[in-house]
Amino acid sequence: MTFVCENPFPKNMRWALLLLLASLTWTQQAAPATQFQSKTRDNARHQVSEYQVSEYQVSVTNVTYHGWPNSLILSNGKVEVVVVPAIGRVMQFRFVREDGPFWENRAMDGKAPNPAAKEWSNFGGDKSWPSPQADWQKITGRGWPPPVAFDAMPDHSNTHGGVVELVSAVDPSFGIRTRRRVELDYQKPIMTITTTYEKVSGRPMKVGIGVVTQLRDPQRAFMVLPPKSRFPQGYVRLQFDPPHDLKVEDGLVSLTRDNTQSQIGSDANTLLWMDEKYVVRIDSSRVRGEYADEGTNATIYTGANPDAYVELETFGPLSLMKTGNKIQRRNVYTLLQRQEKDPFAEAKRVLGQ
Repeated sequence: MTFVCENPFPKNMRWALLLLLASLTWTQQAAPATQFQSKTRDNARHQVSEYQVSEYQVSVTNVTYHGWPNSLILSNGKVEVVVVPAIGRVMQFRFVREDGPFWENRAMDGKAPNPAAKEWSNFGGDKSWPSPQADWQKITGRGWPPPVAFDAMPDHSNTHGGVVELVSAVDPSFGIRTRRRVELDYQKPIMTITTTYEKVSGRPMKVGIGVVTQLRDPQRAFMVLPPKSRFPQGYVRLQFDPPHDLKVEDGLVSLTRDNTQSQIGSDANTLLWMDEKYVVRIDSSRVRGEYADEGTNATIYTGANPDAYVELETFGPLSLMKTGNKIQRRNVYTLLQRQEKDPFAEAKRVLGQ
C-alpha cells in the first residue's frame, strides 16, 4: 500500500503562515525603535514641563496695595517687587515678608495722581523722567513738577510670563510714550527694569532717559567710579548745598544725608545704597554719547526734612528723537543682606574688591 504524504497546510494557509512569521519578525525588530520614540516623546514632555515651570517661577499677583487697587506683586519666593500702575511706579523691592528699602510716602496712600496740580505729588518709589530737566520749562511751560505723563498720570499694565510692563499715556508736551518692563531673576534677588521711550508725535527734540529711585534715609550712599573718571574730583556738585560727610577714596564717592538738599553727579556705572540691614546695588552702564548736567550719567540727591530719603538717579545719553524713534535703557537692581559692620568694607564686599 502506498501512502501519499500530503502537505498538512493548504497552499493558501502556507502563505498566511509566512505572512504571520514575517509580521512577527518585523514587529520584534521595530519594537526597540518604537520604545525609543516613546521615550523621546516622554523626554520632550518632561522638558516642556520643566520649561513651563521655570518660565513661571516668578509669580504675579493682583492686589490692593496701600489703597491702590490692581497693583501687582512679582515674587520669585526670595524677593518681591510691588508695581502700582495707578501711579506709574515700582513702589517696592524687598525680601519676602520683610520691609523694603524703597522710600514710600505713606501720606499719599491710595491717592490718585493729578496732572493739573501745581505742586509735585511725591509718592516715592522708582519712576522715569526725561532729561535734561533744564529743558522742561521750554517744552512743557513749567520747570516743575515733572512732565505729566512721566509722573502724574496712571499707567496701563500688561502681564506675560512673569513679567510686568507699564505703559504710559503719550505725554502731551514731549509726544513720548514710556514703556517699563519689570522682571525678576528666577532665583536671585535681582530685578531688571528696561525703560523705553517711543516718540509718537510732535516736533523732534533731544531727550535722554532718566530713572529716579527713591530710597530710605541711608547709613551711606556710594558712587562707584570708573578706573579713569572724567571728573578731576570724581564728581561735580550740581545744585543745592554740599553733601554731608562727602568722601572720595578708593574709587568710591560717598555721602550721608542730613536735613538739607544736595545733589552731586559723576560718571559712575554703579550706585550703592545701604542702611544697617540692607544693601541696594544699581547697575546702569555709561555708553558713548552726549550727557546732560555737566556730562554726568549718575547722580545722588538727598532730600530735606521732613522727607528723609535719597534719590539714586541714572541717565542715558541724549538722542535727537523724531516721530517713530525709540531709545532704551536698562537698570539692574540687586538687593542684599548687610554683612560687614563698616559701610566702606561692605561696599567693597558687594563690589567684590
